Amino acid sequence: MSSMIPAEAAEHTRRIIDTIMYVTIATADGDGRPWVSPVWFVPASLTEFLWVSDPLARHSRHIATRTDVALVIFDSTVPTGGAEAVYVEAMADELRGVDLEQAVTIYSHRSQEVGARAWTVADVMPPARFRLYRATASRIFLLDRGDRRIEVNLDDLHYGH
Repeated sequence: MSSMIPAEAAEHTRRIIDTIMYVTIATADGDGRPWVSPVWFVPASLTEFLWVSDPLARHSRHIATRTDVALVIFDSTVPTGGAEAVYVEAMADELRGVDLEQAVTIYSHRSQEVGARAWTVADVMPPARFRLYRATASRIFLLDRGDRRIEVNLDDLHYGH
């Protein structure tokens, strides 16, 4: 049993989500064959994660037929024994309509903050090569430094502003 209190677990989770720039997405095809893909992501919130992908990419095709996904956000550069990670059970979808417009604004803002390009709705709609995807968490777990998985209450995950 972890000695970490819920507020500490939420704060560690928040820090990992806010500082790591890549998420590994696990998907499966209609027959259950798994696939994992690392992608650069933007947290729209602490329970919603955005990324841009080619709709013909294997993970995107999987999401089109099976929306259940799992995510892991972790720093692969830490020494052995120093790992911290956030595990997410989520539903993923390709964004469209009003949701797309709002999400592109969030995604583009973060992209520019890190010195990358600005994004527009036209960049993620046909005939453009990419689409914007979102994973919405149903459960989140924190891997703490003691190699324990702690479920984090989604209601405890919010920004302090």
